[in-house]
Parts: sequence; C-alpha cells; structure tokens
Amino acid sequence: MAVEIERKFLLASEAWRSGAESAVRMVQGYFELLPPSPTVRVRIAGEKAFLTVKGPVRNISRSEFEYEIPVADAEAMLREFCGGRVVEKVRYLVPYGGFVWEVDEYFGENEGLFTAEIELDGEEASFSVPPWLGPEVSADRRYSNGALSRNPYRRWNNAPKQA
Repeated sequence: MAVEIERKFLLASEAWRSGAESAVRMVQGYFELLPPSPTVRVRIAGEKAFLTVKGPVRNISRSEFEYEIPVADAEAMLREFCGGRVVEKVRYLVPYGGFVWEVDEYFGENEGLFTAEIELDGEEASFSVPPWLGPEVSADRRYSNGALSRNPYRRWNNAPKQA
C-alpha cells in the first residue's frame, strides 16, 4: 500500500522563487463523497492526468493510490463529477536541503494562498527549514486541497496574510 507522509507550511516570503526549477499548471477536482469516505481527486497536471484516492489522515500520514488516466477522461470527470469543487494552481519544484519542496500558488477562488509541502520517508524524518517558510499548517485541514475545493481561501474570514 502506498503511504503519503507530508508536512505543509505557509510561506513567509517569495524568496523561494529564485530556486524554483520547474512549474506546472494543475486543475484538480474533487468528487462529492460523505465522510468517512476516502478523498477522490481527478487532476490534470500539464499534459498528463491522474485519478487519486486518499484515505483518512493519521498524524501526517495517509494511504494514497494514484493512477494515470487519459486527459479526455479527466476533463469529463471534472465536468460530470466535480461540479464547482475545483482547485487551480501552479506547482513549483524547489530543491532545498536535499529535498524537493512543492510550492503551490493558487488561483481562482483560492487566489492569494501559497503553500509549501515536503514529502518524507517517515513521520519523524528531519529536514532543513528554508528561510522562506512560514507557519506549519499540516494539522489544519482547511489547507487540504479537498477542503479548499469546498471552502475556498478567499471566502475565509480573517484568512492569514502571506508575503
């Protein structure tokens, strides 16, 4: 079984941009399932598409199954199954301290939000903290992309301001 172990942070500055090696535009939609169902996501990332099923989060870990699918199928699923539960973003890959950080710049209803994620081999794994990193939000479920598809960042009252 595949397991995703991930920590998520807000950003304190835009200094990460100078280290970004690549960027890909992503559109991802979420199927409407009632808890405690898994999260089911369809994503178009550049010229590829994926169907992903994620289990419930336990600490910072969760099971994850991802399969490449035809882009035309993903486009149809976005239209037919996801309704307005869509997240648009550009993902930048930023190497730092022996890891590759995924920095997401959100658009549409989540415009103004930037997050950085690091995937780890274990929950207790250590890593160097980049100077452009802000507060950790791994435990704040509002920042999961599934939650952002249902309750976008721009609709939050008192949303944290980012650099």
